[in-house]
Amino acid sequence: MLEINIPDNFVPLERESVPELDRILGLKFPVLDDGFIRAIDYMGSDSAFVQAARISYGKGTKHSSDDRSLIRRLIRHRHTSVFEMAELKLHIRIPMDHFRQMVRHRTANINEYSTRYSEAIDSQQKTAPGEWRLQSTTNKQGSEGKVIDTAISAMLSTKEIQFHALAQEIYQERLKVGVAREKARKDLPLSTYTELYWKCDVHNILHFLSLRKDLHAQLEIRQYADIIGGLIELWCPFTWEAFEDFRIKAMSLSALDIKVLKCINIMPLALMPFTKLLIEMRLLKFTDEGKVKPITELLEMKEKFKLLGVKLEWSDTYVQPF
Repeated sequence: MLEINIPDNFVPLERESVPELDRILGLKFPVLDDGFIRAIDYMGSDSAFVQAARISYGKGTKHSSDDRSLIRRLIRHRHTSVFEMAELKLHIRIPMDHFRQMVRHRTANINEYSTRYSEAIDSQQKTAPGEWRLQSTTNKQGSEGKVIDTAISAMLSTKEIQFHALAQEIYQERLKVGVAREKARKDLPLSTYTELYWKCDVHNILHFLSLRKDLHAQLEIRQYADIIGGLIELWCPFTWEAFEDFRIKAMSLSALDIKVLKCINIMPLALMPFTKLLIEMRLLKFTDEGKVKPITELLEMKEKFKLLGVKLEWSDTYVQPF
């Protein structure tokens, strides 16, 4: 047993409290057709990052404007360890296939609903006729955002409902004849909802959000990320502001990006000389038909330059000199 001797003049530390988050602890924020996220508990806040950064000065300054400037500098210069000093615990209900995109981030502590101990949750994510997206022609793991023909979409949604019902019927049939839950569950669809507690520090939550809020991430996981981001904004407003400014709404320029920008500034935008330059930089490649085709890096570069108001063009034909 720990022996505790408390001096008469001892004043215990007060636990950090954030009223904006306290008032919504336990509140369910709906996601998809039957999912949700709710904040369960937290430790620390913006002040925990300031305290960690200024450990040699004790509590540090008392001016919130100074705290904001320090947090912005920490985010801007990609300091990470201080943002591990605060944690958030969430209760999440999510389809199994989307949960996989959360469990990939192995820095979180996770405890999931067990279908060995209990029957599987009798709920599956349903797809409305207007939600069947086409496969992307440029991104092997993404969708175009365009929707399949209305008549086909309606047929797919109807068959989805039938499939869910059949899967649940077979599952219940196995349980009724005594099949173990761990075996009976094996053919349940990935759209089946699961629940979990997910606890993670702010540094790793921000890393998760930088990937899952990106427009290239799957739409459904982005919806979960948007809710989590909203909770971070309530809980750690200075950190969220800096994260948006320096990560979410910012862009990075590669060495090639900078080189091409400099070339645009010093040479006329004549297509053929510029096309030759991009070929030499290996940003354009030749097809079997002899035309030139941009690599993904060049297409991404063009999107960056568009945001900067810089025009980037090239010719799709180029005659190689002998």
